[in-house]
Amino acid sequence: MTKHETRIDVRFAALKKQKRPALITFVTAGDPDLETSAAILDELVKAGADIIELGMPFSDPMADGPSIQASSQRALKAGQNMIKTLDMVRAFRAKDDATPIVLMGYYNPIYVYGNERFLKDAKAAGVDGLIVVDVPPEADDELCLPALKAGLNFIRLATPTTDAKRLPMVLQNTSGFVYYVSITGITGAAAPVANDVHNEVKRIKSQTSLPVVVGFGVRTGEQARAIARGADGVVVGSAIVSAIEKSLGSNGKPTEATCESVSRLVRELSSALSAD
Repeated sequence: MTKHETRIDVRFAALKKQKRPALITFVTAGDPDLETSAAILDELVKAGADIIELGMPFSDPMADGPSIQASSQRALKAGQNMIKTLDMVRAFRAKDDATPIVLMGYYNPIYVYGNERFLKDAKAAGVDGLIVVDVPPEADDELCLPALKAGLNFIRLATPTTDAKRLPMVLQNTSGFVYYVSITGITGAAAPVANDVHNEVKRIKSQTSLPVVVGFGVRTGEQARAIARGADGVVVGSAIVSAIEKSLGSNGKPTEATCESVSRLVRELSSALSAD
């Protein structure tokens, strides 16, 4: 486990007291460009996001659907890299010391940066946790255990195909929260069925005291509210990234509508989760 309480732990404890599920929002760092991406982070918090997942752009994001793949390509084309992503977090932290930030993505950009250097720099920048989708529990020595030692949460994914034999291994070194992937397949591909999700969340919660949040396929306030009735939080990514994409001008550059379109969607999601 991490050596001390993280912002993620503090945020979930506060939400539990409020009897409110977490709204976790995903955006790709540097999409559509560095300046707009930094402004979007501020808008997410103002609009009601409780935790931010910040995607580390990568050229081959195989678990992601077309929207998030395209956001990675836009960010890379605009010159985003790991140094700039960590700088974004550092700049955000200078204004906001409470909202948890989780870096999410694939191992390759971390490996290229250097594990030890990455963990040290991420912690110093104000990162709270990591979701690295292609590092399995069998490789915990590689990144997970060093991350925990550095004081970062290491968050694992559980899926509809994570059976009773596999689940304890997935949960063993997980901290912060468990991310339940509500559908099989890529991000944004289909809408989850609330009752099925609730049963799976119950199964996971019987094995861990960590909060369990649900992501993949949640696009509207109505869906978020239905899912959240049986979970500790909801992750929305593809819908937000799609809103960014649709707001761009014909030249692919941000417009006045870019931040506002994100803000409008997140406000809708936040108010839906506060309604029960």
